[in-house]
Amino acid sequence: MTIIELFQKLLRFKSLTPNDDGAFDFIQEYLGDTWQCIKVDMQGVKNRFYYKKFNDKPQHLCFAGHIDVVPVGNGWEVDPFAAEVVDGVITARGAQDMKSGDAAFLYACKNAENFDGTLSILMTSDEEGEGTYGTIKMLEHLKSINMIPNFAVVAEPTCEEVFGDAIKVGRRGSINGYINIKGKQGHAAYPDKCINPVHNFATILPKIAGHNLDDGDEYFAPSKMVITDIRGGMEVTNVTPNELKLMFNVRNSTNTTRESVEEFIHENLKGLDYEFRTTQGSFPFVTNKESKVVKAMETSIEKILKVKTKHSTAGGTSDARYFGAYGIEAIEFGVINDTIHSVGERTTVKEVEGLGKVFEDLIQNF
Repeated sequence: MTIIELFQKLLRFKSLTPNDDGAFDFIQEYLGDTWQCIKVDMQGVKNRFYYKKFNDKPQHLCFAGHIDVVPVGNGWEVDPFAAEVVDGVITARGAQDMKSGDAAFLYACKNAENFDGTLSILMTSDEEGEGTYGTIKMLEHLKSINMIPNFAVVAEPTCEEVFGDAIKVGRRGSINGYINIKGKQGHAAYPDKCINPVHNFATILPKIAGHNLDDGDEYFAPSKMVITDIRGGMEVTNVTPNELKLMFNVRNSTNTTRESVEEFIHENLKGLDYEFRTTQGSFPFVTNKESKVVKAMETSIEKILKVKTKHSTAGGTSDARYFGAYGIEAIEFGVINDTIHSVGERTTVKEVEGLGKVFEDLIQNF
């Protein structure tokens, strides 16, 4: 089976979160008896950890990904699960995010003839959903049985304009904020008898909206306060609002914490009657540029693709953050990211074949 045939096979599974549609049974059969499998299934989510010990050395390199995809939506010009090749392009749900990466590391790992330590593959059926019972649960189990890897490559699509131009060496965290500013509702004709939370907040908004909470560093852009929602009142012109509700998000670097965000808000809202809370769904991490896995990936990309890659921490969150939380030196590398989650998601045969060759070279020379 060629890497493209493998890719097409994976794309034809209708693995909408958290259903794998039989993909994991196929993968276990594909890898064969030389690969061991650990299963952690919870709340309808399937997690698989395939591994092969080539020797007893402590070095452990893990490739990671997810088999699940988002719903297809309307407006496709082709069957989103047919995965046909047309002029070197494959248009299908999951083509970029992220069955291209899955196919590449599965093919590379199956065909690895030698490795100085342990090779493994961690996959989940719930990355596109809440992820509560996904990768994090498998890592918890691996920790309990002393099988946490040293290094990880998450094959999410990372490239921007040219295949090979970017690897992710970290990710920002995500902090959500919810503010409720209290007032006193009244008639707009008698503003002196009201407490208008909109008026009280009006001079504060410019101080927090778009504010950089840190200056950034060589890995991260500044952590910015992004206002996502403001609402108050009853959509009439003659009644002042009783309260003003505000929501914000901060994609934070390692230089800004949830606590520092809360301090910033409390400092700016002094004197107001308000309620405030935050949540944090993911935490920032960064892998040192001198890490073995970073250097090895740079070398393989330049050797195979003839591209000098750059380091990036841009974008949203991925399961790489869970590896970072366990002290695993994790990076991400995959195909060009320009149609993920969209109608007509697609990638090229050339990129998938190239990604497989990069991973083969990485394994061989790690």
